[in-house]
Amino acid sequence: MSCPHHRSAGRPLHLEVPAVPLPAATPFPLASDIPDAAEAQQSVTNAASFIEENWATWLSIGLRILLIIVIAAALRSVVRKALTKLITRMNTSAEAVEGTALGGLLVNAERRRQRSEAIGSVLRSVASFLILGTAALMVLAALKIDLAPLLASAGVAGVAIGFGARNLVTDFLSGVFMIMEDQYGVGDKIDAGVASGEVIEVGLRVTKLRGDNGEIWYVRNGEIKRIGNLSQGWATAGVAVQVKPTENLTRIREVVREVATALAKETPWDERLWGPVEVLGLDEVLLASMTVKVSAKTMPGQQFAVERELRWRIKEAFDAAGIRIIGGAPAADDDEAPADPSSAVAAPSALANPASPQSMATTPIPPPAGPRITK
Repeated sequence: MSCPHHRSAGRPLHLEVPAVPLPAATPFPLASDIPDAAEAQQSVTNAASFIEENWATWLSIGLRILLIIVIAAALRSVVRKALTKLITRMNTSAEAVEGTALGGLLVNAERRRQRSEAIGSVLRSVASFLILGTAALMVLAALKIDLAPLLASAGVAGVAIGFGARNLVTDFLSGVFMIMEDQYGVGDKIDAGVASGEVIEVGLRVTKLRGDNGEIWYVRNGEIKRIGNLSQGWATAGVAVQVKPTENLTRIREVVREVATALAKETPWDERLWGPVEVLGLDEVLLASMTVKVSAKTMPGQQFAVERELRWRIKEAFDAAGIRIIGGAPAADDDEAPADPSSAVAAPSALANPASPQSMATTPIPPPAGPRITK
């Protein structure tokens, strides 16, 4: 009996494996087969086409806006520099005339400087507003934005703001015109109606004054209805002297002229007097006095000092010349008749004689004689 292993020795062993069927190969999906990818591709294609069609327009608009901004900035810089040079030239001319004889007729350097700076600030602000505002409107127009609703809204807003801040607008406009017209400046003595004093600061909204007692007044420019400037040009010093009606007018004129000549040759009155001291004549003639009027043209703001000095010197000169001033110490008058010594004696009285009926009537009644009955 043979073993199967011995029979298979020397021959290959064949094993039969059952065939297992493989699944069919699945194809890879294409981009065109996916709906979302197709829409994305279409969107990219449309965007590329839109950019290709409009890039020239966008570039033109961008270059136009850039050109507008560059021109506006350059124009604003040129205008501001020109205004600054103009203000500097005004200040230089003010410093050139300061300290000369003509400088008093004009204004001092500080006043000119503040006025020029205020005007320059207003002009620069107005120029910047106009240039930048126009550039902004041109940019909006280049972007194809309808400006009609915007302008209408801005107009309504401007009317509302102007109505609510009408006092502020009034003060600002009044200050601009006061500065432009040079109605007053720093160092001037003015009467503004609501207050008076020396101007220490001029603003577009408020004017600052220092009163005679040292107080500081803040006056809104819109409240100033009239202004009396006591410092522009020249001032007048007037002195009225009352003398006896019996004085010699020719002698009075000569004495006043001597005083005026001496005053005009002394410092600092030779600079404060801008004209000769004149005797205008008789201002008033009464039974007990007559008034002589003296006048002189002076530097602005120095009229009161000149008046006080003139009164001082005229009083001393009149006392030396024997001219009597009303209100002074009375002088002896030789032309008057001596007083009657009997004017101080009282009139005789009827009561001085005891036997007169008036004295008898005033004699007290004697008491009755006899015993007195008392309780």
